[in-house]
Amino acid sequence: MTNEEAFLRIDFLSQELNKHNYQYYVLDQPSISDYDFDMLMNELILLEKAYPQYCHSDSPSQRVGGEVIKKFEQVRHKYPMLSLGNTYSESDIKDFYQRIMQSTIETENEIEYVCELKFDGAAISLWYENGLLTRALTRGDGIQGDDVTHNIKTIPSVPLKLRGNYPKSFEIRGEVVMPHKSFEMLNAQKLEEGSTPFANPRNAASGSLKLLDSKEVARRKLDCILYAFYSDDLPFNTHSEFLHAAAEWGFKISPHYEVYSSLEGIYSFIHKWDSARKDLPYDTDGAVIKVNDFQLQKMLGFTAKNPRWAVAYKYKAERVLTQLVSVDFQVGRTGAVTPVANLVPVPLGGTTVKRATLHNADVMQNLDLHHYDFVYLEKGGEIIPKIVGVELSKRLSSAPAVEFILNCPECNTPLIRMEGEAAWYCPNSDHCPPQIKGKLEHFISRKAMNIDSLGEGKIEMLFDNQMIRSVADLYQLTYDQLIGLEKVISVDSEDRKI
Repeated sequence: MTNEEAFLRIDFLSQELNKHNYQYYVLDQPSISDYDFDMLMNELILLEKAYPQYCHSDSPSQRVGGEVIKKFEQVRHKYPMLSLGNTYSESDIKDFYQRIMQSTIETENEIEYVCELKFDGAAISLWYENGLLTRALTRGDGIQGDDVTHNIKTIPSVPLKLRGNYPKSFEIRGEVVMPHKSFEMLNAQKLEEGSTPFANPRNAASGSLKLLDSKEVARRKLDCILYAFYSDDLPFNTHSEFLHAAAEWGFKISPHYEVYSSLEGIYSFIHKWDSARKDLPYDTDGAVIKVNDFQLQKMLGFTAKNPRWAVAYKYKAERVLTQLVSVDFQVGRTGAVTPVANLVPVPLGGTTVKRATLHNADVMQNLDLHHYDFVYLEKGGEIIPKIVGVELSKRLSSAPAVEFILNCPECNTPLIRMEGEAAWYCPNSDHCPPQIKGKLEHFISRKAMNIDSLGEGKIEMLFDNQMIRSVADLYQLTYDQLIGLEKVISVDSEDRKI
């Protein structure tokens, strides 16, 4: 291939892959199979390695990550990233509406409000110069944030190069979210590795942005929804005009927004999405109401912490009542003992809940949990359900309190509690089965030794067959011991290795 042919092919592949990324992640209208996309991406990566002088600054190959940094640079925001004031009732929304009306009493035109969903993720600020993404900052303390540009470039829904008629220089803000599907995959991986799973997608998204290895961020399949525009020279008169234009430039803008000029319209949006949001592929925890006109926003201004022209309405966490069946006590690889409530199955937040963690002895004591109690469950922003209260009116008068155990449920060793810690531990680390298996699973995990073809199930089988009791035993296993075992899929018969 000549230099000119390489240049033209790299240019073609970059444009094609950027187009397919936009169609898949922003428009949700894929026009190519995953296999074909991967083949084009692999070809581009190989060509860019062979001809680095022709690599585009907005190359889609940046999506796969690979850059590892030592620390994050702190950068000052040009426009402070303030938070919104929160409201929790319709009367609070009415107060906000009336304050705006009173403050703009001399305004002749009808005041419009844009109602949007409040996404539950990590706030992000993106800067574009001449249509190219140049910098991405976290909120930080609102005055300065961390430069996470190398991580943001791995998010397919964030355009590296804009399309259409866009301003020369501007800032756009939004939320990095982790879709439910990505969250479930990430936590399944963490459990397989013996790591602590994330409590909710918001924490997972925020934690992912702070990773130093952008390749790991790319694996987590984050998404980014944009909703705010900042520039010294505003090319629009209203927020709704910005949302429409930003979508044309290539940004992922939520289609679920409405413009109203009445309090009743605002209420209708809040009521509609209190239930409809549960069908979305990512978490939302409220609605945002903004004055639509940018000049009115400027006139209304800010308090020390919040804009006066916008407010967030927070939905109440969904709560259901179900009955406690029993309490199990699980031993982790560190020896920590965790109580888990078994419940009469009940639908909550789109799933059927049968179990909920009780965390530790202090939580159990604070709940004053009795056998066969009726308990309240919530998810709220949490994916992991939790017991938040007991319905005392339904308690059986003869029901005894649930007591935390004194001995390990696996090896019967008396439990100990370190001073200042909430957890109780089994100190029998060398002979307690779940601790041994947990350490072995952690050792073989991707972030440790990353041993292919070994997983939790095979460790369980080898342990139950008394073939391993320590990490060293893994290296003593032979072909003759393993061949014929149910879960051993393949063994190299020539070298007689796993």
